[in-house]
Amino acid sequence: MNLAERWVRAAYRGSPWLYPLRPLAALYRLMVERRRIAYAGGKKAVWQAPVPVIVVGNITLGGTGKSPLVAWLVRWLSERGHTPGIITRGYGGRADSYPLRVTPATPVAQSGDEPLMLAQQTGAAVVADPDRVRGARALGEAGCDIIVSDDGLQHLALGRDLELAVVDGARGLGNGQCLPAGPLREPPRRLAEVDAVLVNGEARRRLGVNTVPMRLAPIRWRRLATGKTFALDPLPFALPVRGIAGIGRPARFFATLEALGVCGFWQGYADHHRFSAGDLETAQGQALVMTAKDAVKCAALAPPNSWVLDVEAVLPADFERWLAARLAALTCRRQAHG
Repeated sequence: MNLAERWVRAAYRGSPWLYPLRPLAALYRLMVERRRIAYAGGKKAVWQAPVPVIVVGNITLGGTGKSPLVAWLVRWLSERGHTPGIITRGYGGRADSYPLRVTPATPVAQSGDEPLMLAQQTGAAVVADPDRVRGARALGEAGCDIIVSDDGLQHLALGRDLELAVVDGARGLGNGQCLPAGPLREPPRRLAEVDAVLVNGEARRRLGVNTVPMRLAPIRWRRLATGKTFALDPLPFALPVRGIAGIGRPARFFATLEALGVCGFWQGYADHHRFSAGDLETAQGQALVMTAKDAVKCAALAPPNSWVLDVEAVLPADFERWLAARLAALTCRRQAHG
């Protein structure tokens, strides 16, 4: 475990050695607030797209389940006749120029893991660009009638019509402190300002705001080499396996494997880990099991007996009705203002 991983673990557990950093956290909060005021007061420009923008983000470091929610939103919108597009920063990727239109065939070194995964899962237009406004413009030019921003809660230069914040139920807000004394990008009160707070998994602590339950459900096994899919049961490979995960919280993935009756040897890596062939070695005949996010980086390196567990977000019907009503009201307001 490297220093960054140990710090994240300490921040969520509330380790005492972080206490001396609280004055720096107070300074960080002040900077965040001044930045928000600058955008709200017009000192910094906010670009409003000509189409609705839904921002999916969080106020904590580490994975919370944002990307599965983005994929769910895009499928849900497409089923209702929309042409949604996804704007994302493209963390971990480096393109020759931006905005980068990400397709299922884009090299992961250019796009980053999450944009490529979303392009493969949804078939929607995906644009990676550190400049969210520039990327959103590109989606509008591509004919998208609604934009979903993946992890864009703090990117205030891009105007938004709906904000959805995702919280990991198991870890919550950690020790409740902002960086660097805790895991928060913004103070906890920010959750009271978003349109909906979705809690991924069972919440261990109350957040002080109304929340929507969300869970990630496994839906199928996929053989990495061929793309062929298999039902969850019976298992299409022999046990024990080697399981790897380079995501925000690898333990959640390994717990899901165990709930499916998969036993083996688990190894977690840092989020967005750049895998090498050595990371993927297995014993002779042993299956290698990974997440969809890791699969886009491992496709060219993994041994033949490699498998992906595909998951999808599950939301309550009440949330779907609420979302439909909000989008309908938003459409009426935009039409009224012509």
